[in-house]
Amino acid sequence: MSTPDDLDLAAQQTTALHALDAADSSEALEAFYRAWLSPSGATTRLKRGIGRLPAEQRAAFGKNVNALHAELETRFQQRREVIKTRELAQRIAAEARDVTLPARPRPAGAYHPVTLVMREVLDVFQRMGFSVFESPHVETDDYNFGLLNMPADHPARDMQDTFYLDHERLLRTHTSAGQIRAMRELGGNGTRPVRVVLPGLCYRNENITTRSEIQFHQVEGLLVGRSVRMSDLKGVLLQYARLLFGPEQRVRLRGSYFPFTEPSVEVDIRCTLCGGNGCRVCKQTGWLELLGAGMVHPVVLANGGYDPDEWRGFAFGMGIERTVLQRYDIHDIRYLFGNDLRLLQQFR
Repeated sequence: MSTPDDLDLAAQQTTALHALDAADSSEALEAFYRAWLSPSGATTRLKRGIGRLPAEQRAAFGKNVNALHAELETRFQQRREVIKTRELAQRIAAEARDVTLPARPRPAGAYHPVTLVMREVLDVFQRMGFSVFESPHVETDDYNFGLLNMPADHPARDMQDTFYLDHERLLRTHTSAGQIRAMRELGGNGTRPVRVVLPGLCYRNENITTRSEIQFHQVEGLLVGRSVRMSDLKGVLLQYARLLFGPEQRVRLRGSYFPFTEPSVEVDIRCTLCGGNGCRVCKQTGWLELLGAGMVHPVVLANGGYDPDEWRGFAFGMGIERTVLQRYDIHDIRYLFGNDLRLLQQFR
């Protein structure tokens, strides 16, 4: 852009306005300002040339120079707003995002199959009026064995290899360890009925195989009342089986032995794969083992604070992993603790 040296204001005005109209960016507008309006610009030099004019021309010329400077300043500000608005619109258009496009998928987690089945089992029993009772993972020998009718020399202790923390404390080997705690905390010194389920992890020092692990989940059930009978136990378990495995499900009770129940039973359900016709999973019997149960032993009731001559109860315990393996046709319990995403992603 040329800088005029003469005093022809009309020519200067025409040149300046053409230059201003040609400025189409902030950079070009800045160059116009430096050439015309800055302290070293053309209008400033015109003002400095007033002193070289005859005295009678100075006032009129100075007035015209000031008018030119004011007009260029006003036009400059207007042009700057136009360019600023246009450049903002261009930047917004260049940086725009199409909000109608679907978002990028984000990886989402899911519940573990053991958690899913555990919640479903607890929901079934809660619908039947049972409350959830949490008991400690670290138990005393008394709560885990002694108060459940398993003294130090009882042969039933040979059935469980235990993780001892010291001579008195251990990792619970079954959720049955919480039975005494539930009766003592909720039974009102043997004056109130109790109806609870006790979920949680159990620990046993076993060989890790396709069917056994050193840790596993159990759900223990306990109901204590004045007129509880074996038929009540069967009714509760039949209702549980039908709510969890289907309305046509059946149960079978077989005599068994547990030190904390008398009489004791093993409870089977119709094979969920073959419907009772016999298959390799049920070993052609048509039945699958579900859980162990029985009437609470009088010694256990007494240890819980109840008079066994007036109060009776039933208890049952089931392994959650066994239900998971049956339901989802998984043949190796180790998969449930291996954190293999190929397995876990199937349960989203």
